[in-house]
Amino acid sequence: MSSEAEDLRNEILRLTARYAQLAHGAPPFNPARSPVPVSGKVYGAPEMVNLVDSALEFWLTTGRFNDEFEARLATVLESRYALTVNSGSSANLLAVTALTSPSLGRDALKPGDEVITCATGFPTTVNPILQNGLVPVFVDVSLPTYNIDITAMEAAVTPRTRAIVLAHTLGNPFDLGAVMALAQKHGLRVVEDCCDALGARYNGEAVGSFGEIGTLSFYPAHHITTGEGGAVFTKSSTHKRILESLRDWGRDCWCPPGNDNTCKKRFGWQLGGLPEGYDHKYIYSHLGYNLKMTDMQAAVGVKQLERLDGFIADRRANFATLYAGLKKFEEFLILPEATANAQPSWFGFPLTVRPGAPFTRDALVAHLHAARIATRYLFGGNLIHQPYMQGQNFRIAGATPNADLVMTSTFWIGVYPALGPAHINYMLGCFADFLTQAGR
Repeated sequence: MSSEAEDLRNEILRLTARYAQLAHGAPPFNPARSPVPVSGKVYGAPEMVNLVDSALEFWLTTGRFNDEFEARLATVLESRYALTVNSGSSANLLAVTALTSPSLGRDALKPGDEVITCATGFPTTVNPILQNGLVPVFVDVSLPTYNIDITAMEAAVTPRTRAIVLAHTLGNPFDLGAVMALAQKHGLRVVEDCCDALGARYNGEAVGSFGEIGTLSFYPAHHITTGEGGAVFTKSSTHKRILESLRDWGRDCWCPPGNDNTCKKRFGWQLGGLPEGYDHKYIYSHLGYNLKMTDMQAAVGVKQLERLDGFIADRRANFATLYAGLKKFEEFLILPEATANAQPSWFGFPLTVRPGAPFTRDALVAHLHAARIATRYLFGGNLIHQPYMQGQNFRIAGATPNADLVMTSTFWIGVYPALGPAHINYMLGCFADFLTQAGR
């Protein structure tokens, strides 16, 4: 690059930082008209400068920014490998599909094998089980952690059970001690969906480091964002190799984009029914996809990671303030609790209207919406009742009364870092207005 081009690039980046400060600063909260979202992206000049820096290189596909992002991400996750993908849903697809890889031999999951999962949550935790011809076994949820009912898991195990796939609900780790003990007892594989739980810990260790594979989402609602995007991570070199192949068209070659002959015998392979010497760049060992992240997304992720500790602290502080302010209304509301031995990285603040309360969830939610306070249900509620589940091959392990209660009576509100004391106090005031009146 010429000195003139380098000078111009530096000027563009300087102006980009200035533009970000002028055009993307958050306005002060006004209780008369400001909305209170449940989630959203929090960013500034560093992210925008890195994004433009990447764009000026015009590499477009995965490149040096992605290499940096994956390396930093693996360190944060206390994992050996982290591979970025184009979404958290794709991350879950790769994680479950990897366990069906023929390269695992007799350990590979096969169609018809059962996988224990939670009856409540987001569909793309469960969908890859179905997409791979496996059978989800739904177990009830436990309140007030909103994670799988550990006491019901043992009874869900049959000779066909091969794996456990669970999400850490709203950033609250599930009981990893009990789950991993059950997995070890029965020889089950474990996938941790950490899409809502980046930064959460159990017994001081990062979530995602207990099972064979963990997953993340970087959608704008999540702890950090790259727009669209996600990641799979593992400590196993075998799983890393499979995940990378599945992500990159199913190829057997492991050359990075733009590189050739990393293996030093590009034309020296004989695999499958192909002739000896067939170009290794075009040998496919898996039925794969193209699920890579772009370098521009990764450039944003690099700078978002630098904010992660602050983001988590803000989420925990907002959660604590909401909990303290709503505790006096426990006669009406089931408040959330952290799993024992867990250090959550809260994604949201879940609430359940108690059976017998003098109002419904929908009435409380309508009151909050009228005050511009956004809410969300606990994703798909009891997934068994979703329209797309009709005709699917699944099993229900026992009754699911808590999942049904979540479906009819649970919602959550935001704790994300852009919400400051003014937002939180406004929310608490609106809750108090409704709940005080309801108690009369």
